[in-house]
Amino acid sequence: QVQLVESGGGLVQAGGSLRLSCAASGRTFRLYVMAWFRQAPGKEREFVAGINRSAGSTYYADSVKGRFTISRDNAKNIAYLQMNSLKPEDTAVYYCAADRSDYVRGRTGEYDYWGQGTQVTVSS
Repeated sequence: QVQLVESGGGLVQAGGSLRLSCAASGRTFRLYVMAWFRQAPGKEREFVAGINRSAGSTYYADSVKGRFTISRDNAKNIAYLQMNSLKPEDTAVYYCAADRSDYVRGRTGEYDYWGQGTQVTVSS
């Protein structure tokens, strides 16, 4: 089992940057695929980015490609989401999630563990 705690959200102007962190408990962090999802008001939760266990492969939603970067530090049990060139449409609650699968998947129902979320607000 793993517990996830996100941090790093906040208010930023369009064009700015934020780095989200997801700290995981336990000694098995390296066994989990990690992903970031987001949920805007009135919308369904959507996949943003994912990274495999070894950090050798990353995957992104088309809407964030070239602007967001997912990474992980298995020694520190932390996953990151670096967000650059932020847009007002990036405003949402961002969640990290963990999955014991062998590969990154994009559906919320496929992830076993979730953090509580962190708010990101991008002003125009």
